[in-house]
Amino acid sequence: MMSQQHVSGVLTQNIFIVAQQVPCSILQEDLWWSAFPIGTQWESIDKINEFNWNFENLEKILEEGGELYGKTVYLFGGTEPQLLDVNGEWKIVLVPVVVVVDCPFPPSDKIGINFVQTGKEEIVPMKEMKMAWVPYVPLEDRFVRIESLKTKIFTLCCTQRRSALKHMKTERANKFYYCMPYYMPLNPPEDEDGTAVTAIYPLDPPIFCDFYLELDDYEVLAARIVRDEGLPEDEGEKIEEFLKEKAKQREIEVEQAEETRKKAIEDMDPKQREAFENIKFYKFYPVKTPDTPGVNIVKSRYINKYYLNAHYLM
Repeated sequence: MMSQQHVSGVLTQNIFIVAQQVPCSILQEDLWWSAFPIGTQWESIDKINEFNWNFENLEKILEEGGELYGKTVYLFGGTEPQLLDVNGEWKIVLVPVVVVVDCPFPPSDKIGINFVQTGKEEIVPMKEMKMAWVPYVPLEDRFVRIESLKTKIFTLCCTQRRSALKHMKTERANKFYYCMPYYMPLNPPEDEDGTAVTAIYPLDPPIFCDFYLELDDYEVLAARIVRDEGLPEDEGEKIEEFLKEKAKQREIEVEQAEETRKKAIEDMDPKQREAFENIKFYKFYPVKTPDTPGVNIVKSRYINKYYLNAHYLM
C-alpha cells in the first residue's frame, strides 16, 4: 500500500484508478491519496493532513453499481485554500479535490507550467517533468493482471523527489511548483476569449495589467496605470511599449494555438476523436464527516485554465 508518507515524498502525483468490484473500505485506504495534488506548494502539503478527509463519493462511483464502473478513467488531484467553519471558528483550510476524466484514451501527454510572478507559460511533454499516467490497482487486487480488472484507473504520477530539488538550478526546480494538468479540447469553449491579455509589468512590486487585443489607445491605458499606481510620468512611455509588445505576443499565441488545435485534430485517430467528443470531467470534493469541515458552500466546477469546468460536481 502507498502510505501518505510515501506519497508526500513525491513532488506531484495524480492517479487514475483501475478499480473493479472492490469493497469501499479497501479503496478508502489509499484511493484519493493516490491522486496526489499536483501544483501544491511543498510548504503547504502537510496542511492536507490537518483533517481525515473522506472521499467515499469517489470510491462509490468506481465500484460495481457506480456510474464509472467498468470504464477507463484518468485521475489527478489538486488543492483549494478555502475559508471554512471549523468547530465554530472560520479559518483557511487546504481542501483536497480529485478530478476524474471519463475517456478511454489519456486526455493529454503534456503538462502546463504557469509562472505566477512573470505570467510566462510553457506546455511541455509529461516526461520532461518526470510525469506519466500510471495504472492503479486496488489493494486486494495488487497481484491480479491489470487487463482483468473491470474498471481501468490511471493516475498522473511524478517521480521527482523533493530532496533532489535542492540540487537543481532554481529555474528548473521552480517548474515543478507551477505544474498543472494540461488539456486541449477539440473545439475552443464558447466563452473562451482569445482577445483577453494578462500581463505583469516588471516593477517591485509587479503590476498586473488586464486588457483586450482590440484596444486602440495603449497610451491612455498606460497613463491610467501610471496614475492609479502612483508612478513617475516618464514610466508611462515604457508601459505603453510593454503593453503593445504583450499584445503582439498574445496575437501570435492565439494563432499558434489554433494551428496546433487543427493539426492535432487532423492527426487524431477517428476512434480517439470520437472519444474526445464525448469526454466527461467529474470533480470530487470530500464528503462531510464528524471529523471534517463541510465544503458544500465552496464547491466549484472550475478545474484549471485548461480543463475549465467539470461536467459533474460531486
